[in-house]
Amino acid sequence: MLSPVAFIAPKGPSNRAENSSNFAPNLVRALSAAFLIVFSVFASAQPDDVDPLEGINRDIYAFNTVADKYVVKLIAQAYRWVLPDVAERGVGRFFDNLEEIGSAINNLAQGKVSAAANNSGRFLVNSTLGIVGFMDVADGMGLEKEDFEDFGQTLAVWGVDSGPYLMLPFIGPTTLRDGPALFVDGQTLPQTHLEDIGARNAARTLDIVSIRAKYIDADEALPEKDPYSFVRDAYLQRREYLILDGEIVDDFGSDGFDDFLD
Repeated sequence: MLSPVAFIAPKGPSNRAENSSNFAPNLVRALSAAFLIVFSVFASAQPDDVDPLEGINRDIYAFNTVADKYVVKLIAQAYRWVLPDVAERGVGRFFDNLEEIGSAINNLAQGKVSAAANNSGRFLVNSTLGIVGFMDVADGMGLEKEDFEDFGQTLAVWGVDSGPYLMLPFIGPTTLRDGPALFVDGQTLPQTHLEDIGARNAARTLDIVSIRAKYIDADEALPEKDPYSFVRDAYLQRREYLILDGEIVDDFGSDGFDDFLD
């Protein structure tokens, strides 16, 4: 689940900035300590144990579920009720268009020049002819929409192991590799660099609500028995699929099958 809460310090001089001047350093120290703890737990875990922090992760999952049910989902439902379908789809495409920038950068970093060119072309066409992305004109011109590439995927291509599975408050499922990479991904989004703190937070909140509204009934597809494990396994399988660009590695009985044919 994504959170509508964003802790972003204002850039310009203000009383709020002065009062929160120690927030960023304290946050960095807290996050550093947290990751040191995670690393120590991971170091003592078994190699095949993808979820050594399962107890903590389950508690955070339960918190996220409650927060989503009583806050985020209600806001998303009101959003869908107020906005016409065509406007809702337009907002979603607008934010998708902004993500083409980061996807292009990550595709280049992975050596996928053609995919990066596709991202760049889509962004240029949809930002102009598509009215800043509200319409997907590029798709009709042969620049088809592809799965977005993020920095976590780039790190995986570079050989960085995923590390243990993590469930983060308000954010949802991730891994020790992909979690910190979210910060890098955020820096590639134009709205992150808006000077006005109100506009920045409004854009971030609208993006989150738009995504939740798109998957408004997703929680109903979860099994009643152990939905936590279902979400974890589905997330890890989806990440593997994206990292491999949809290529399924299946060595089941390959040698034996060849022998059988002979």
